[in-house]
Amino acid sequence: MTTPTFFVTMKRSFADVPVEAGKVSTTEFLEAAESLVSLFDLLASAAFTVVQMDMNGNIKKIRDRQLANPVLSSTLQDIVLSEKVDKNKTATQGLLWLTRGLHLTAVALRKNIESTEELNESFTKAYSETLIKFHSMVVRPVFKLAMKACPYRKDFYAKLGNDYDAVKEQLLTWLAALERIVKIIQDFYDSGKYGKGL
Repeated sequence: MTTPTFFVTMKRSFADVPVEAGKVSTTEFLEAAESLVSLFDLLASAAFTVVQMDMNGNIKKIRDRQLANPVLSSTLQDIVLSEKVDKNKTATQGLLWLTRGLHLTAVALRKNIESTEELNESFTKAYSETLIKFHSMVVRPVFKLAMKACPYRKDFYAKLGNDYDAVKEQLLTWLAALERIVKIIQDFYDSGKYGKGL
């Protein structure tokens, strides 16, 4: 019997996050990010707790700003622009670091789905290509340990759902949407140098 896949049961997919005129809707983005964080539960490794805590902390920074000023927080870009005026960049920093974590995840899963390598190889390579340059020498070993603590590929995909073809199709759709949103955010930060000094 086929059971629903992780992607069917998640609260929100990145494929369902509205993007209008290049602006990403805050509420739906945060729901999709929370769903991604729950994906790390499937990795079943205590080493990923630090990754989850980091991502959840950054989600909280963005949500706190949204709750404090909903009018200026309908999109992620609105939050960053309003914080630039206020000179308070807590959510801007949170979004920057959350995006870096999302980028790591997207690169790792793209490498894995397009190869036969084990998850720990894909995550280790992705970490070296994405986050490592932003981490201090103190933080790097913690994240490197997490990357090496991934479950076997076959076990991870089985946790996503028992119909591999459905899992792969849904993962590719979700992953393409995640990559698109990460690129929109990265391009926005680069265009205004909003991440400078953060």
